[in-house]
Amino acid sequence: MEFEDGAELCFPQLLNTSCKKPTSPWPEAVILQTLLSTISLLTVALNLLVIISVSHFRQLHTPTNILLLSLAVSDFLVGLLLMPGELIRKTSCWFFGDIMCSLYKYLSFIITFASVGVMVLISVDRYVAICDPLHYTTRITLNRVKLCVSLCWLCSICYSSVFKKDDLTQPGRFNSCYGECLSAIGYIAGTVDLVLNFLVPVTIIIVLYVRVFAVAVSQASAMRSHITAVTLQLSVAQTANKSELKAARALGVLVVVFLMCFCPLYCDMVIGENLSNASYTLFVLYLFYFNSCLNPVIYAFFYSWFRKAVKLIVTLQILQPGSREANVL
Repeated sequence: MEFEDGAELCFPQLLNTSCKKPTSPWPEAVILQTLLSTISLLTVALNLLVIISVSHFRQLHTPTNILLLSLAVSDFLVGLLLMPGELIRKTSCWFFGDIMCSLYKYLSFIITFASVGVMVLISVDRYVAICDPLHYTTRITLNRVKLCVSLCWLCSICYSSVFKKDDLTQPGRFNSCYGECLSAIGYIAGTVDLVLNFLVPVTIIIVLYVRVFAVAVSQASAMRSHITAVTLQLSVAQTANKSELKAARALGVLVVVFLMCFCPLYCDMVIGENLSNASYTLFVLYLFYFNSCLNPVIYAFFYSWFRKAVKLIVTLQILQPGSREANVL
């Protein structure tokens, strides 16, 4: 297709094969770019604080926090790579070539699948902590959690390699002109992805947290009924239970927010491009990415250790000798 005005083309020298530059009202484009750029920067900065906190302070090297660290890594990559990439795809021309386009879509699959997998692991962690607390320390060890996290990322890489094999071997096969970065997935592959990356994980998360909620309510009632107990052993047990219940509540909010941001994306896929509005499709994608910015805010609201760690990081006290042993709990 030819355009009379070469300035409107992504590549003016390629009149017959270049895409036309995306056009949108000036105020709308500026507001969208400013908003998404700000969210991207916040996502990178906030999740970097989580990564530094959990990695630096030894007190925070717990199984649950290792899961939060893995989630923060995926959220950090969303802010660093996926948000800017999506902003370029929707508001400008893709000047990075077909190979970089394929790698971008490949990374987006890896990061998304890894995030979902970590959410499942967090649900399992809370389920064992609340429903089987006596065996928690023996079943959920630091090494086992690290192994599970590593397997989660490895599976996400293998999973994405299978689904994006055609993109990786034939870069740009879905592009109709130079300057765009499109992605497509077949009906069968899309159905399998819907089941493996949405229906199964979401079902597991919901079932586990319903069970956790029921047990947490019964434990809270039991603690209230034994409030007059004065033995040291019971006091310690109650303190531990309260701590686990508080962690379950915080991580429950994390999971609920994730589902609220994640489910619309796959619901839109079920509806299909022919029925869903393009603006709605764009909204649910950015909503899913925005979840990566919300997670550190949830930590700051529920976890005092995160607030203390951030204070030490911002004031550069972590540069002092022995700061790794600081008390942040």
